[in-house]
Amino acid sequence: MSETSFDWQNTPAAVWRRHRAGLRAIRRLDSISWDDLTGISQQKEALARNTERFLNLQPSNNVLLWGSRGTGKSSLIKALLNRYHEQGLRIIEVDKDDLVNLPEIVDDICDLPFRFLIFCDDLSFDVGESGYKALKSILEGSLELPPENVRVYATSNRRHLMPEFMSDNLKSEMRDGELHPAEAIEEQVSLADRFGLQLSFYPFTQDTYLQAVDALFPEVTDREQLHIEAVRFATSKGVRNGRSAQQFYRQFAGDPRFS
Repeated sequence: MSETSFDWQNTPAAVWRRHRAGLRAIRRLDSISWDDLTGISQQKEALARNTERFLNLQPSNNVLLWGSRGTGKSSLIKALLNRYHEQGLRIIEVDKDDLVNLPEIVDDICDLPFRFLIFCDDLSFDVGESGYKALKSILEGSLELPPENVRVYATSNRRHLMPEFMSDNLKSEMRDGELHPAEAIEEQVSLADRFGLQLSFYPFTQDTYLQAVDALFPEVTDREQLHIEAVRFATSKGVRNGRSAQQFYRQFAGDPRFS
């Protein structure tokens, strides 16, 4: 099935499959809702504002959500789709290794009456990889401007998407009192700079983590015991974040102590 014959009217999201060189509808969408996500209110507000501008045919940015693992970056994109798909939002998930196919994917959707997000999850590039070149052309265009009905939303643990080495900093120079970054640093920053909106995510404080736990256990009356177990669980994993809260819920939901 080609993208032009794809049933976007009844398909809110699809994933690119390289071996079939085409899209496959995502059959089982995560049902996470906007209100399920706690502790990231500022990021939610900024992302919603940008997405609503995009849906309303107003100027909007490509978005990079970067930062600590398990803090809700990918979940925020899933919740975004559930919140706005009835307003014409559609998402195409493209793996980093398939970015070379981006121009063909975009060519087939640029004239459709929907607003598309190209979603790249856990995006980063190693030295010598060239897939970012296709991404650059979609972000800002080349001879041809990028389509107005397509934006790129990406998540990454790296702020600049590319590896940063101490040796690169050592190659920077001072000229006439100004710092001139080395070419390698310029290359690293230039890709991330094409994302006009960059949202940062940091490890949860204990209070934020416990708020996320409370939201998952709304009926529990013994909050003190719940919090003791939740902190113990996060300590055993060595991290406090939304993912830990979800994993705690999956392990302890239905536990008689919290019923």
